Amino acid sequence: MLSASCGIRARACVLPWVAVNPPSQRRVIAIASNKGGVGKTTVAMNLAITLRALHEELPILLVTLDDQSIVERMFRIGERRPDARTLRDAFARRSFDGCLELGQFGVHFVPPASELEALKIRAAEPLTLKRMLDASTWNGLVILDTKSDLEALTRGALAAADLVILPIADQASFDEAAKAVELLGRNGGRRERGRVLLTLVDRRTKLDAEGRDLYDRLVAAIDARGWPRFTAYLSRSPRVEALNSGASRPRSILHEGKGTLVQKQLRELAEEVGKLLGLGEVREPRGAENAAAPRVSAPPLREFAADLRSALFRGLRGR
Repeated sequence: MLSASCGIRARACVLPWVAVNPPSQRRVIAIASNKGGVGKTTVAMNLAITLRALHEELPILLVTLDDQSIVERMFRIGERRPDARTLRDAFARRSFDGCLELGQFGVHFVPPASELEALKIRAAEPLTLKRMLDASTWNGLVILDTKSDLEALTRGALAAADLVILPIADQASFDEAAKAVELLGRNGGRRERGRVLLTLVDRRTKLDAEGRDLYDRLVAAIDARGWPRFTAYLSRSPRVEALNSGASRPRSILHEGKGTLVQKQLRELAEEVGKLLGLGEVREPRGAENAAAPRVSAPPLREFAADLRSALFRGLRGR
């Protein structure tokens, strides 16, 4: 559990590992749920974009351990090259070096593998993914988006992560979160790395005579288990859901969800994550048109440095 000075539900404290690690050291976030439809990938993509806007000097890498193309469609600039290296190549090389691409909004990503069965075999040893990250020269934030399971790749993400975001949207996903929390505590692991995020919340429907809605009921159940949770939560929003499905390229909540409650909640979530991981001072985004292309320091992989700025502007014009 968190130290007594922080308390289970304290939101502003820095997690224990930050105190002994220098500020420049890599941080890893995993977003995991054994249940689909709770918004894992939407949270992963939009959290990456929002953190990139709030921490302009922080390199951010998003890796999806799913075989869906939504992450690549969100961030890719131009067409994928025939010789582009994917997640499969990263596992073969036992390192992410040479497999990263600079995407829109200044976020790096790894093109997903078209099939995962071979990778699950390679990832059977739980620390494989952590060792791949350790062998890479990336020295910023890594966000791991997982498939809706608790199989080898997801378990590897849980083992590699400093912070695990556990999205819960209903009773079924609450029940499944217990399995992930149990995995975090195995083999001397730290269960406190897991933190619940309430997603797809609709507070209009009351469930009982006391006037409690689903959010209230889930919060009571989470607190009864003693699980840390974020103060921020993400409301259900038809407008935001349309950003993912209204066009071939998903769209950013930060830039195109203006005026929505979810946009405000997403920023609150990003600020909480930044405090937990000790990411440093938040800088106010300079308007949506500039937040889409934050200033970018030289990335840790020098092969991207030469075309960094031109790639960002191509991405803005090519959306």
